[in-house]
Amino acid sequence: MTLPTRLSFRRPWLFAAASFLLVLTLTAPCQAKKAAPEEFNAERNQLIALMLSQQLPAQHFSHHPLDDALSRRAFDLYLRQLDPRKRFLLQADAKQLQAFADHIDEELSRGKIVLADAGMTLLNDRIDQVDKMIDPILNQGFDFDLKESLEIEPKKLEFAENIEKLKERWHLALKMQVLEAYFDLLETKGKQQPDILKNIHPKQHPAEIQEAIKKVRESTHRALSRLAHQSRQDHFDRYFDAVARAFDPHSDYMAPTSKEDFDIQMSGSLEGIGALLREDEGLIKVVRIIPGSAAEKQGKLQAEDTILAVAEKDGEPVDISEMRIREAVSLIRGPKGTEVRLTVQKPDGTKRVIPIIRDVVRIEETYAKSTTIKNGKTTIGYLRIPSFYRDFTAQSNGKESRNVSDDTLAELIKLKKQKIGGLIVDLRNNGGGALADAVQISGLFLPGGPIVQVKDSQGSIRVLEDEDRDVAYGGPLIILVNQFSASASEIVAAALQDYGRAFIIGSEHTHGKGTVQAMMDMNKNLPLLHLQDYDDLGALKLTIQKFYRVNGGSTQFKGVEPDLVVPSIFDYLETGEKYMDYSLPWDQVDRVDYARWRGNRIPQDQMWLAGKQWIDNSAAFKKIKEETQKTKIRAKQTTVTVALDAMWKEREEVKATRKEAKAAGLMQEDGEDDESKQEPPEQKLDKQVATDPYIQLAVFLLKEGRNGGGSAGAVR
Repeated sequence: MTLPTRLSFRRPWLFAAASFLLVLTLTAPCQAKKAAPEEFNAERNQLIALMLSQQLPAQHFSHHPLDDALSRRAFDLYLRQLDPRKRFLLQADAKQLQAFADHIDEELSRGKIVLADAGMTLLNDRIDQVDKMIDPILNQGFDFDLKESLEIEPKKLEFAENIEKLKERWHLALKMQVLEAYFDLLETKGKQQPDILKNIHPKQHPAEIQEAIKKVRESTHRALSRLAHQSRQDHFDRYFDAVARAFDPHSDYMAPTSKEDFDIQMSGSLEGIGALLREDEGLIKVVRIIPGSAAEKQGKLQAEDTILAVAEKDGEPVDISEMRIREAVSLIRGPKGTEVRLTVQKPDGTKRVIPIIRDVVRIEETYAKSTTIKNGKTTIGYLRIPSFYRDFTAQSNGKESRNVSDDTLAELIKLKKQKIGGLIVDLRNNGGGALADAVQISGLFLPGGPIVQVKDSQGSIRVLEDEDRDVAYGGPLIILVNQFSASASEIVAAALQDYGRAFIIGSEHTHGKGTVQAMMDMNKNLPLLHLQDYDDLGALKLTIQKFYRVNGGSTQFKGVEPDLVVPSIFDYLETGEKYMDYSLPWDQVDRVDYARWRGNRIPQDQMWLAGKQWIDNSAAFKKIKEETQKTKIRAKQTTVTVALDAMWKEREEVKATRKEAKAAGLMQEDGEDDESKQEPPEQKLDKQVATDPYIQLAVFLLKEGRNGGGSAGAVR
């Protein structure tokens, strides 16, 4: 049977959407992927291309046609993933590939992919040329006193004009790496011999500078060799993923993978560091930290960090920039109790080595927890909800399992027994979870009514309601959010804000993820007798629904805007849906009927004014503003002066800034990740409550506003 006959035979099931395997995800994107097939199969990739060309426009929420405009989006993403730091391709290469920009739609529809092979050939040729440059550049040596400038922000860079310009770029990059390695060696030895740091010039330390050059030489050749050995299938997978992401940032083509950490945020064990990672323009970026994980316990790895290199405790760092995510994850993971050292670039451009002791996710630390705070004669309740967890596997097997709704209700009952005069619900850094729990938890504070509207790709709107008229807690309520509060967290905050039930405190906006993704198993409709012909086709994660508040506005893109905006140490970050490529826009639907909360609540105008005054008079918030401003300035300075004195001075300034932040309680002290120093969860929670300025602000407002009242009528 010829290929065209085979494909026409399969067309009826290519479009059968009814039997898709749907896994609804309300969290920030995860990146579990399977090992790629061992051999490249052209027919298999033709089939994947055809499926993507049909299913993405048909099933994606936007129904964006696979046209020239979408092709240009996909090409833009593809080129940025192919050479994310503009270290290899020349302007002529980019121009040559640009010829394909308007034709990706045609390639997919024909099932004949040309761009992936063209990109692979050009990239490999340039990698080979660069590899031959490295030794001559390092052998020639550097003038470490000469001040030279290097732009490190790829978005501000053009591809190099020619080979000579590319060589100049690598000369500066290698000089910078050698100096960084040299400084690391000096500081390590300086712990035992402080005098070594009195004169840091390489002339005084010839052995150390030669050791630094050797380290950079070896690590660079290893990284280039790894890039050159990316398989043809890797390049096709990159191409397919760019096509999916052109529809929106949460749609992905997921190449075959072992499924070990898929939806780890919903389950409970992963031996590793406990961070959700994403391949972002060829770099490995942290999406969020899993509650109860080794990374959360250690405290220094954060969302928006870029992981540049990975090393075992006493091993040499392996450069993972431009590494496919499955390879990077295999290096980061490891047995419980072992140490992994991550070289991380913070969003402000500073670099840091973060040691983390690998561990399983500590389930008990992911659960909702509460405590009380005494403020004079008033007792305030504090409830932290780290995620909207629910063990769907245990539930589907009929086993007992904990979920966030039941746990939250139990904590509220416990707090009410202590006669609290107000409640703080902390949803900061909560990346989401189960939709059912977002509805149920909102309902614990409301006497029934609509919570969220869900619109599907066909335009049908379903209103999810709190059907229980009982109110678990009816007193004054403040909700804390930040830029990393996403999805289900935003549904809860938006609903309670619209009802006038809660006063929202946080950064300028929450994440703004108001969409639902479905997982389409691309093997699901493949006839069994053909499955072995193509191995595993992988899966397609695509956006199929969008959330809307009861007032009609979407939580997508804009997120939830707090009633009181407070300064945050993350204010300099451009994070959230509005900063992501090709994210779905904000829009609105008709509002639904709902009656605003008539019970005890915080008077907004009075509390906004009191809160602003408290913030202005707070030493902690003053320090946060100062540190954020410094970081913001540093983040914008993307041109580095590559010279001994300038780089050492910058290094010392960053240390001083970090020391000030630690003294102000804005950062952990080094060494707090030591297992022996870890506190029990209850003590850790009480310590956080006692020192957190955002919680202290909320306590102040609840005391000031506990006698406030007010009511509102039905909203139509």
